[in-house]
Amino acid sequence: MPITKLKKSMVAALGAMTLASSVAAADFPMRDIRLIVPWPAGGGTDAIARKISNLAEEQLPVSIYAENISGAVSATGLMQVIQSRPDGHTLGVLTYDSVITVPRSELVPGYDLDKLSFIARITQESDALVVSSRSGFTSFEELINAAKENPGEVRIGVMPEGSGPYLAALRIEKATGADFNIITYPGAAAEEAEAMLSGEIDGAIASLGDFAGLIESGDVRGVAELSSEQNPSYPDVPPISELGHELESGSFVVLATPEGTPDDSIQILENVYKQAFESEEFQKWVAQVGVTPSWLGASEVEGWLSERQSETYSLMDELGL
Repeated sequence: MPITKLKKSMVAALGAMTLASSVAAADFPMRDIRLIVPWPAGGGTDAIARKISNLAEEQLPVSIYAENISGAVSATGLMQVIQSRPDGHTLGVLTYDSVITVPRSELVPGYDLDKLSFIARITQESDALVVSSRSGFTSFEELINAAKENPGEVRIGVMPEGSGPYLAALRIEKATGADFNIITYPGAAAEEAEAMLSGEIDGAIASLGDFAGLIESGDVRGVAELSSEQNPSYPDVPPISELGHELESGSFVVLATPEGTPDDSIQILENVYKQAFESEEFQKWVAQVGVTPSWLGASEVEGWLSERQSETYSLMDELGL
């Protein structure tokens, strides 16, 4: 084919591709968007996903409706996302377990984060180190110094071995030289709260929101949040980055859609969710529930998830978990 005709052919093909992309963007969304929340209704993840989606749909000609499909530590619902048509009309919510626990344990055949395209990270709910008023500790430094000077005597309650809080306790030990007596509680924060009130443990690791009532009553004090960002709901609790340590632990809310979803559709979804995120209503709401708003867009979130997973897996390998 002559070069002139070849160039014309290429221009025509590129023009057709551009037109097709524009048409696809103009046609999206064509129907209501299904948001799969892989946890039971009424929990924190469910509340965050529903709140921001209600605000995002105000900018769309269709509705975004949430459907709770729990099971297999979030994998049951996310497998439905993976297997759905990649047209942007099915979204899913990922949390810590979706990124760490399920892939690490190979819990569900066919589950693979590479089969998802990520839209944005919405929030982070960081773990925090809290102490009981009975312990006598009033700061992170006091707690760490005591755990150095009296190895194995400072009692810290966490969720069972392999959980985020359990790993966080080990990471704090490694970063500071502290030596805790780590005690696990299958009932998580509820049991830890009772144990702190009874004097069974000196402190615990879970989210600040889990101990909101006890913090308000003065029975428990937050001494460090395991984050690099200040939680606006708890201005008196410093992020651990301000105390000289880079250590992030906790869960998060990330939105995803099936692999192969057109970039234009992902861009539209990212834009409407970002506007919802930045709204005064959403920012006030997350402050009230004690969750840190923490946005990462589509171009950043995949790399962040990969790094988070890699770091956590390396730590698990070191610990033989």
